[in-house]
Amino acid sequence: MKILLTGGAGFVGSHLAESLLNDGHELIVVDNLITGSKENILHLEANPGFRFIEGSILDYKLMLKLVTECDSIYHLAAAVGVKFVIDNPLDSLITNVRGTEIIFELAHIFHKKVFFASSSEVYGKDAVAPFKEDDDRVMGSVSKSRWGYAFAKGFDEFLAVAYAQEKKLPIVIGRLFNICGPRQSHNYGMVIPRFVQQALNNQPITIYGDGKQIRSFTYIDYVVNAIKVLMDNPQAFGQLFNIGNSKFISIGELAQKIKQICQSDSEIVYIPYSQVYGDNFEDMFYRVPDTSKFEKLTGFNPRIDLDQMLKTIIDYHRGS
Repeated sequence: MKILLTGGAGFVGSHLAESLLNDGHELIVVDNLITGSKENILHLEANPGFRFIEGSILDYKLMLKLVTECDSIYHLAAAVGVKFVIDNPLDSLITNVRGTEIIFELAHIFHKKVFFASSSEVYGKDAVAPFKEDDDRVMGSVSKSRWGYAFAKGFDEFLAVAYAQEKKLPIVIGRLFNICGPRQSHNYGMVIPRFVQQALNNQPITIYGDGKQIRSFTYIDYVVNAIKVLMDNPQAFGQLFNIGNSKFISIGELAQKIKQICQSDSEIVYIPYSQVYGDNFEDMFYRVPDTSKFEKLTGFNPRIDLDQMLKTIIDYHRGS
């Protein structure tokens, strides 16, 4: 099968690309390399089934050409990372809305099945966790730019469901929760690689806010397998699924754990959100998924040990 993977030079995309190639598929990766990195996919270039194109999902003519060449689409391309989205609100909105609209439109015209990578951000600042797929969503004010990403991804989900219902587009939506693993960059607000780099360098481990925020972390290998399992199951089409880990930890506890595993002398310091993101920032306190819908359909269960995940990631950073 020939697969089009948008955003394939990013953290999640590069791991998915590697796995799809190992499964024997031909793969076309398109990425504008704004938040992705060519280094993430250099090891794939020797594979005869791999082709990389530096380009944008906003380029309609390019996407038209690539969609006609493929059998299915994994749409991961997006403006990602809290820091990047806040610093680039307009580009983020246009990429996440118009880019996704182009993908869905062309997939419908040429009858391609699609996986769409959404985000746990769509739940907004609801304090009731764990989140279920059909829960109400609580969004912040439009004056706070961090919610633009959540609104855009939410719109994309509505668009996906509309295409599935009205046009019978075979599309499945995965809401991804705090993924971690090798090759994840700390440059766009990703907390684990930032803490690990600081701990290994015996620099202050910087916690934004009070550290009481609750998060759950999922290892990249599980996420890649979950995405593929959903795409291979016709019962998943037209539906959305949480993809994540129901076990949770506070950010303060995460910092302590990383410091301990690294055997670091780093001081843990707390920085007000305003110093990092400006005065107009608002965070979500909980981000924990209910994964029962996904597990019931697939039989998959994360069973991921956070300590083992962190040790693997720390070893990667030590060797890089």
